[in-house]
Amino acid sequence: MDLRIFTEPQQGATYETLLTVAKATEDLGFDAFFRSDHYLKMGSVDGLPGPTDAWITLAGLARETKRIRLGTLMTAATFRLPGVLAIQVAQVDQMSGGRVELGLGAGWFEEEHRAYGIPFPKEKFGRLEEQLAIVTGLWATEPGKTFDFHGRHYDLTDSPALPKPAQPKVPVLIGGHGATRTPRLAARYADEFNMPFASVEDSVRQFGRVRAAAEEIGRKGDDLVYSNALVVCVGRDDAEVARRAAAIGREVDELKLNGLAGSPAEVVDKIGRYAEAGSSRIYLQLLDLGDLDHLELIAAQVQSQLS
Repeated sequence: MDLRIFTEPQQGATYETLLTVAKATEDLGFDAFFRSDHYLKMGSVDGLPGPTDAWITLAGLARETKRIRLGTLMTAATFRLPGVLAIQVAQVDQMSGGRVELGLGAGWFEEEHRAYGIPFPKEKFGRLEEQLAIVTGLWATEPGKTFDFHGRHYDLTDSPALPKPAQPKVPVLIGGHGATRTPRLAARYADEFNMPFASVEDSVRQFGRVRAAAEEIGRKGDDLVYSNALVVCVGRDDAEVARRAAAIGREVDELKLNGLAGSPAEVVDKIGRYAEAGSSRIYLQLLDLGDLDHLELIAAQVQSQLS
């Protein structure tokens, strides 16, 4: 079971804070550092000092880390043109020496679009599908050849399809709860399918849909990595769990029901249930980025039991 650290910087984090967490992620032996792609806070937090851009952040971290994978859950298709996104991701992949992964989603948070003047189209899923076709198509085009795409939302003619990522293929992540279109899209384009903030039972059902969709197009279901994203809140005792839950504005019982919360033993046991459901990778949503002791505890008493 791979454990990856997943942050939500729009809730309030400087680049320096993210760098500190990313370096701790690497030093403590976690597999990857991922971040959300949002420009507006959610809930009652103040969000200070304001948002940071996902791919600018990852470009900086690419030069400051050496081993961990770097990526997004999920880059919003509404934020960037697909040709520009392909260039950005390829460049960051080169800067990291081939450690980047692209999670790409349709975009959903209308308020942040209004706040920063970003168009929020009514029809988002079709745009996402075309973006996936374009980004992966640009990367796959042989050097010296050109790429064309003529869709409903985007039109590319004689693109040189440059630059290329350092990796032969940048892993693409697709996720979500949709029962029909999402599995079909994952089957066609994804290297990994991520089930965000879902129960074991819902994960089993959705992983099954993705496997079936892959097999329908002649792909093996096991060709994809299956993963979950879950909030994490671990403590050495009940008091520490309660303190960490309060620090992120959550209740312990709710976190135990909907996330990975409790003692290290409780969290290891629940991760085991996700593993039985078919998940081989967990993104630990770390909401208090100033609590590095939390990371150290997870590394010492959770990750050590799963490796």
